[in-house]
Amino acid sequence: METLLTLNPVNQNRTALSNNTKELDGQSSSRAFIEANTTAMSFPEIRQEHIIPVFVKDNEPLISQSDFILATQEAVTDLFRGELILQPQIRVSHPIKGRVPDARNKPANQLEDWEKTIYYERMMFCIEIPTIMDDIDGNTLTLMVGGVKAYNQDNLYNKKGAMEHFKLFIGFKNLVCTNLCVRTDGLMTDLKVTDLNQLSTAIYRLLDGYDQHQHLRQMQQLTEHSITEQQFAHLLGRCRMYNYLPSEEKKHIPTLLYGDSQLNSVCQDYYKDVSFCRQEDGNINLWRLYNLFTGANKSTYIDQFLDRSVNALDFATQVQLALDGGKTSWFLN
Repeated sequence: METLLTLNPVNQNRTALSNNTKELDGQSSSRAFIEANTTAMSFPEIRQEHIIPVFVKDNEPLISQSDFILATQEAVTDLFRGELILQPQIRVSHPIKGRVPDARNKPANQLEDWEKTIYYERMMFCIEIPTIMDDIDGNTLTLMVGGVKAYNQDNLYNKKGAMEHFKLFIGFKNLVCTNLCVRTDGLMTDLKVTDLNQLSTAIYRLLDGYDQHQHLRQMQQLTEHSITEQQFAHLLGRCRMYNYLPSEEKKHIPTLLYGDSQLNSVCQDYYKDVSFCRQEDGNINLWRLYNLFTGANKSTYIDQFLDRSVNALDFATQVQLALDGGKTSWFLN
């Protein structure tokens, strides 16, 4: 396995970290990176108390969520030696409840804890590396690595050796708002593996191929461009129209993955968000606009979260290119 060469601390001044992190290996003290229909969960609880789904045809277990987290943690520890690495922050959703056979006839309110079984269909985790950091427009960003496991994407009516689906990412978290910033080269959105060794290899490959410096430059450039209140209104109106366009017209327009509920949040936060609202003259720079979209993304379900996170940066970059005059944008035209 190649040693990771491109991922070095961006900012060597670490004195600012004391207010943002706990002790070595402590868990991030920040707010949730995703909120929609999710519950915080500890790693020991997932590892010790949650059952593991099996393939129906041979009763062999799938790769567990805890093994996925451990494999990622091992890769991060290996590749970022000497850095402060926090314990995973984990969110779960869509509980699948059951009971042991001896309790099959018991009323639910009489079940003992040991008679209940549970696992969560969808899980997302983030591992924060706060000593790799930078600042954009007064916002401190720290490096994050994580993934998503959603069992609903697997065919459980198969046997061991069938493809299992995972999502991996590496990017930055904005400490002001806990928004996750993910770029295309920091995401494997449909990783298919058959065993834990393949999964571990894919994690190393993703981390090795990610260019954090290019990612930061791309986000920094967003601060240099602004749109007026009229342009924002036009842009948001076009975003609402996009989902109702005929299929043939959509083919010629870059994809937008945000629906009405997220766009409502963007509109509301344009006026009310403490950190990223409009300026007094109504203008808003594209870094703030981008964060309005990543903030609205927190209401997204786990299995769609990373796709929309990347889409937010792609969308903001499209607007930037249109403002530069190098490329037209249907959303801003």
